[in-house]
Amino acid sequence: MTDKHQKRVQILLEALPYIRQFSGKTLVIKYGGSAMKSDELKEGFATDVALLKYVGMNPVIVHGGGPDISSYMEKLDLEVKFVQGLRVTDAATMELAKMVLVGKVNKEVVSLINRHGVPAVGLGGDDGQLVMASKRVVTGDDGKQVDIGQVGMISQINTGVLENLGRDFIPVVASVGTDEEGSSYNINADEVAAELAVALAAEKVVFLTDVEGLYTEIGDPDSLVSQCSLDCVEDMLAGENVSRGMIPKLNAVKRALDGGVHSAHIIDGRVPHAVLLEIFTRQGIGTKVE
Repeated sequence: MTDKHQKRVQILLEALPYIRQFSGKTLVIKYGGSAMKSDELKEGFATDVALLKYVGMNPVIVHGGGPDISSYMEKLDLEVKFVQGLRVTDAATMELAKMVLVGKVNKEVVSLINRHGVPAVGLGGDDGQLVMASKRVVTGDDGKQVDIGQVGMISQINTGVLENLGRDFIPVVASVGTDEEGSSYNINADEVAAELAVALAAEKVVFLTDVEGLYTEIGDPDSLVSQCSLDCVEDMLAGENVSRGMIPKLNAVKRALDGGVHSAHIIDGRVPHAVLLEIFTRQGIGTKVE
């Protein structure tokens, strides 16, 4: 056997115990960032998800689509405004966000996965009242409460629609929710992924980002943390040595682990086949929190 063939065999052998360990388990993946922009990365992500399904895992995909929403808002001369990192979402913005998230981005992800022979089904949070939400009010820099419109916080996850789909389909969930009156809410996709992972008693939740993982020192690539505990995450949240964009993900990690999910992973979605590398190799490529 040549060295090249031997390396291929070693790759398969390294993956085998992980395939055996996670077969039949649920994995929630928050899909976003650069992994949604490059055609190569999109294709690689769809391939990874299909392979997870083929080896017996049950992946559930959650996605946002903030850059697409902002792009369409600018084309329609709608003001793009954020408060405390949350998009101010009036009625017109909410209508546009639903069209982009549910009508465009969601269907693109479903189509990508379907092309690999695994049936995927697109869902919004209002389908089967999957994601129930209430209005979120935030505090501005001046200490006063700010009304940011139809931005929601999750009040309940109803998994019935996913259970009725059965195990044959891969659910692809857009990060919008609804309340009892049928009003729609724009919700942070990291939050949706964490709450879904808890409700589904998932084995893992994976967050695709545009950085390699968690760092002990912001901007220092040599300070990457490959594995840490929930205590480490709580220390980062309590301190100041964490980027603003990472805070929602750290809060989502904390919520998932507090809710019984076995592990959370923050990985670099700019790396082709990042999901497979993190789950089926000993070293992984990002940060694992458990």
